[in-house]
Amino acid sequence: MAKRRRYSESYLNIGFTTLLANDGIEKPQCVLCHTILSAEALKPSKLKRHLETKPPEHAKKGLDFFKRHEQCLKSQRLDRSGLFQQQSTTILEASYEIAFEIAKQKKPHTIGETLIKPCMMKAVNLILGEASAKKMQQVSLSNNTIQRRISKMSMDVKEQVLTEIKGSPLFSFQLDESTDVSSCSQLLVFVRYINSGDIKDEFLFCSALETTTKADDVMEKVSTFFQEEDLQWENVCGVCTDGAPAMLGSKSGFQSRVKKLAPQAKGIHCMIHRYALASKTLPASLQEVLESVIKIVNYIKTKALNTRLFKELCKDMNADHEVLLFYTAVRWLSKGNVINRVFEMKNEIKLFLETQERKDLVVHFEDEAWNKRIAYLADIFDQLNKLNLKLQGRETHGLLFQDSLRAFVSKLQNWRRKTNLGNIAMFEKLCGVMDESHIQLDQFLKDEITEHLQSLEKEVERYFPELSQEQEALVRNPFCTELDVSSIADEIQDEYLDLRNDSSARDLFKVKSVTQFWCGMYQSYSKISMIALRVLVPFASTYLCEAGFSTLVNMKTKNRNRLDVGDEMRLALTNVRPRISKLAAEMQHQASH
Repeated sequence: MAKRRRYSESYLNIGFTTLLANDGIEKPQCVLCHTILSAEALKPSKLKRHLETKPPEHAKKGLDFFKRHEQCLKSQRLDRSGLFQQQSTTILEASYEIAFEIAKQKKPHTIGETLIKPCMMKAVNLILGEASAKKMQQVSLSNNTIQRRISKMSMDVKEQVLTEIKGSPLFSFQLDESTDVSSCSQLLVFVRYINSGDIKDEFLFCSALETTTKADDVMEKVSTFFQEEDLQWENVCGVCTDGAPAMLGSKSGFQSRVKKLAPQAKGIHCMIHRYALASKTLPASLQEVLESVIKIVNYIKTKALNTRLFKELCKDMNADHEVLLFYTAVRWLSKGNVINRVFEMKNEIKLFLETQERKDLVVHFEDEAWNKRIAYLADIFDQLNKLNLKLQGRETHGLLFQDSLRAFVSKLQNWRRKTNLGNIAMFEKLCGVMDESHIQLDQFLKDEITEHLQSLEKEVERYFPELSQEQEALVRNPFCTELDVSSIADEIQDEYLDLRNDSSARDLFKVKSVTQFWCGMYQSYSKISMIALRVLVPFASTYLCEAGFSTLVNMKTKNRNRLDVGDEMRLALTNVRPRISKLAAEMQHQASH
């Protein structure tokens, strides 16, 4: 084969630049007469011979002379090497970048043309001058353009995520549905899979449920997506949902339908939802206190005049807070936040109720037993909310949840033991109330607290059956000397012993997280790693879906109630960056007239 010559920057000294032909071969082009020579002519001697055919004075010109002619030549080219096309590509990328930020911030499409571009033009005009402002004017940010950009970037992100999922030996998903501002039921699905040596969480898709929200409808949406995108059900290792009958029904629920297609998939009831259910247990006396607190809050908050008067009263008293919080049963932290706010503002609330002559509500604050009970509720719900927040977040798995819940059960047992001995130091607000009143813990309140702590412990244990100790111990630390080899399945015992005596794997376990370690061991010890990954890859909660619904509320408002949120949700919730340079390069430039 003939040797293919390459262009050198030094050739510009003799008046030649390079041109990339359609076949991908570099050819020399004269910057003076624009003649394109063959690739074989890419030699200094042949190029000099061509230059000598010009007027003699051209051969003696310097590099700056040829650079000016090269710039003029590039401005006339219409291919991608020309300045016009390069500038157009840059403008396209800028349009994509702005559209991406609009989607990330969940803003209307019209903000590009009505706010961003005018501000951008004024800033560039003031700082860089009118010439630069004219260039910025070419960036297209109209409503329809932003919509098209978002749609293309969404498809690109979806393509990247699906490629990663298909390259993973296992994946799990979580889903939930909620009704948006236009009374349309939206189904959100997130996926977890193995990628780049660790476990990764990603947004999968959002789809509207046009009619009913039964298990059949949800299954149809998910199955259709799997079929269209060629996702294999046998690779599904877990599905996490809330506790609705349509999801957990033993015969016709969504999880039971998934297990028919993926028998090894693990059905999980969201642990945060289960914890919220377990936290609802209250003795009758404490339940009465909670109801009275809600009644007091509703009296102040439901009337606009009362809200304004109470706010002014708090300002005059230099209170730490100026407003109360509404109680919302479906919000995980609402109960604790409401009780804590009322306890912190009890003096302001009492004074306001006295000015309003609501003696039926004031009497609660004058009741010593009521004050002690609300202090205890503020303390215990503060602890419950702290655990709830610990369970929330991305990239969590069942083992972390189990650790937190076991620690909480141990605390409940310890608090109950100390309460029986008359020690309530762990309940700071209750101790403060009793110190202010100079009273001791009476037996009746002690029994109430003990009963509540015991019922909490039983409810938590009832809602959270333990993982098998053998399997959990293996996943947590395969090098533990106390782990009995006979407790492991026969077909993987030999592989486990190889792993256990692998010094490099042991060193890796010390510096990597549990998920990173088992993902890294998959190639070398696939059988034992598969057992561990089937524990770590499934979602333990539907936290991502709940957070996604908050994004949906901010995105689909009354002013945007006809928005098809699928593409916007993907860009707002994904961690994958769209390949903007690739998208801009693929766009067809407008032909010349």
